Order: sequence, then structure tokens, then C-alpha cells
Amino acid sequence: MSIVALHLRDRSTGNTFASRLLSMSLSTLLPGFAHAGSGPALDLTGHWVGIVGIVIFVTAYLLVMAEEFTELRKSKPVILAAGLMWALVAWVYQDHGLDGAAGEALRHNLLEYAELMLFLLVAMTYVNAMQEMNVFEALRSRLVSGGFGFRRLFWITGGLSFVISPIADNLTTALLMSAVVLAVAGGNARFILLACINIVVAANAGGAFSPFGDITTLMVWQKGMVDFTGFFALFLPALVNYLVPALLMHFAVPNEHPKAYDDTAHIDRGGKRIVVLFLLTIVTAVSFHTFLHLPPVIGMLTGMGYLGLFGYYLKMTAGRQPTKASSGDIGDVVPFDVFRPVARAEWDTLFFFYGVVACVGALGFMGYLALASELMYAEWGATDANIAVGLLSAVVDNIPVMFAVLSMQPDMSLGQWLLVTLTAGVGGSLLSIGSAAGVALMGQTRGYYTFFGHLKWAPAIAAGYAASIAVHFWLNAATF
Repeated sequence: MSIVALHLRDRSTGNTFASRLLSMSLSTLLPGFAHAGSGPALDLTGHWVGIVGIVIFVTAYLLVMAEEFTELRKSKPVILAAGLMWALVAWVYQDHGLDGAAGEALRHNLLEYAELMLFLLVAMTYVNAMQEMNVFEALRSRLVSGGFGFRRLFWITGGLSFVISPIADNLTTALLMSAVVLAVAGGNARFILLACINIVVAANAGGAFSPFGDITTLMVWQKGMVDFTGFFALFLPALVNYLVPALLMHFAVPNEHPKAYDDTAHIDRGGKRIVVLFLLTIVTAVSFHTFLHLPPVIGMLTGMGYLGLFGYYLKMTAGRQPTKASSGDIGDVVPFDVFRPVARAEWDTLFFFYGVVACVGALGFMGYLALASELMYAEWGATDANIAVGLLSAVVDNIPVMFAVLSMQPDMSLGQWLLVTLTAGVGGSLLSIGSAAGVALMGQTRGYYTFFGHLKWAPAIAAGYAASIAVHFWLNAATF
């Protein structure tokens, strides 16, 4: 549907220049503004609806950032904000005889959200199924009973966080490794703090070089900006991002051996095969996208079928298996129901993601794309803008920031798309509130890992951030 672009003056003041200046200032502070996909139609950046939309979004996001104190789940304010903002946009468009334009743009947003939501739902279901089968608990048990020293545990938990997070999400990885740290630390506050900082940095860095490691990398892959194998060019920069602060923190870790614990846990029947099925699901998603040019989510949903059929097999054969007491290491024999791990998915995160996509889409449809894109990618330049994206993600969640960049679709080389993928993924490590992993560990560690404790080591983390960018420019120079 073609729409003639209009410019609406601010009727309350009649001062278009002042309104646009205010809009430019706000877009500088909040560069998460992007259009909904079909291009801006009415320019509402100088209209009262545009200003009200920004106020609604900022208010909702302040509530998101205060979740730890208010105990208001982060999805609730952004869902409400999305509905109010699109209602305002639709009202203005109807007032100008453009009844279906807002709905068409919103449907585009919903399609993008549906693909990512279903993809994430399958991944979360597999992770929850592995948790249900004690896969992660068995790993934790082995580490706790290993009798390792603090410094060795510092590197083991950090290294495993870096290796596991490209497949599982960084939040699950961080929670698993922090459970190990708390179990063996014996209350040693210094070790817990340093180990948790190391885990957060490693988990965020590990997720940056894999489409499955973080929502932002998944968005970049599904949008077609970087192909699946292209992300592996970020492996060495991501590794440097983890290693630099880890090396700087190493000598601050107590050189002691904690008391060894006799902790035994076994993987339940079918757990190892579910891990294999998850890897097969990833292969299916990549193959569908690469060779058949189908959306990756179709491959993931096919993989959900693998898990469903295997769950049926476990259920039908559960009564034929010996009990745990007589079978040794096979674990409890419990009928597996695939819908149990589906129900335990992070629905708050999934609905928060919807709210972010809808809010950013509404703000973009109001016309902020041109302002933000012109400021960041024309005036600053792609390199400075992409580095700033990483710094911003230390304060604001990287999902709206990356969605905004993808919606702007600035004309960038592959090297610059890899740069913004790297910075958005690892920038959240600069502050403890900059990533889901950091926020979760602050709650789990009961005061050992804190905002100010993390902030003390921010210069070391910043050194890793700068070093990873330098390595990317050196290693992947041909992609710029």
C-alpha cells in the first residue's frame, strides 16, 4: 500500500524546528528507534504523538531496569507500552484517512517476532529438557567433587561458560557455573566475586560468535546480514574479550584449595540422546536455511518434532527399565513429557521480546529512523556507531538496540555487521546490569557478586572490549 509522506507540525507550539531538535536529542539518548519494515509514512517526529510515544517507551524501560527493586516482571510494562503506542499511531493515521497503514506495519513486526519467538521457544525447550534429565546437574556434580583449587576452578568455570554459551543461552550457562562456584567456595567472598565476573564475561563472549549464543546474534543471522559460518570469524575476538580480563584477575584469585565435597549426580535415561537431538536440530535449522532457503525457524520446529517423538519413546518404554537403585548410573526412570519443558520456558523473556519489537517498531514508524540513522551512521561513521552500540548495551538491554540497528539497515560491509554483532554481545559485560547473566547472578549469589564489586573490575573488562575490537579489525580486515 503506497502512502504519500506528510510532515505534521507540532500544533501545540507550531515550532517544527524546535520539535525536531528535541526529537534529535532524544534519539541520541535512545537510539533504539527504527521503522516497522515498510518505511516511515507520516513523519511524526515533530507531532505530539511522537513525543508521547517516546515518553511511554522511556517510562516502560525505566520500569524494566528497576525490575530487581520493584519485582515487576519486565514483560508487563513493555507489553502495555506497545499497545498504547500503536493505538496512538493508528489513531493519527486514521485521522488522515490512512486506515490500514499502521496495521500493515504492525503485521510486519509480528511476523519478525513470531519467527524469533518460535526459534527461541524450541531452544529453551531443549535446554529445559536437558535440565530435567540432570545433564547440567551431572556436570556441576563432577566439578564440585573434583577437588580443584580456586584458581583452577576460576579457569574451568570461565572456560566452560565460554564453550557452553554458544549452544545454550548465556543465562543458563552463568547460573550453572555460579552454582558450582557457590558450592565449592565455602563462603570465600573474594573468590565468588572474581569467579562470577569471569563467568559473566565468558558467557557473553562465548555467545557472540554463534547464531545460537544470544538473541542479538540470532536476529542478525535470521535477517541475513551474516551467514552461519560468517559468525565464526568472531571466535578469536570473542576469546580475547574473555581472556584479557581473566588474565588480569587471575592473580587476585586466592591461591587456596577448598574442601572437596562428595556430590554425586547422574544423567537420567535419555539425557545424552537429547543432547544429540539438540545438536541435530541445530544442523537441521542451518541446513534448511543454507540449502533450501527456508527460514531457520522451520528447521528448529522440525527439531521439536525429534524431541516429541523421542519423548513418546521414553514414555512408552519407561516401565521396562530397571529402577535407579538397581541400575547404577542411568538415573531416575520418569516418563518424559515434551510439554513440561515447553511450559517451563522463559515466557517473561519471550513476551518482553514481543514488547521490545512492537515498541521499537512503533517509534520507528513515527519517523525516528532517519534521525537516528543520520546521526549514528552518517555523522559518526559506522565504526564509531557500532562501538557505541556496545557501550549502550551495558546500560540498556542489547535486544532493542540491535533490533533498531537491523531495522535501520545501514549500508555496511560484512566487517561492520560483525563488529556490531560483537560489541552488542560483549558490551553488556562492562556492567553487572548489562546482561541477563549478570542480573541473574546478582540475585543468586546473595550479596557476594554485586554491582560495585563488578564495577571495580570494569577497567579490566573494558581492556578486553577494546582488545577484541582491535583483533577483529586486524583478523577480519578483508571483510571491511
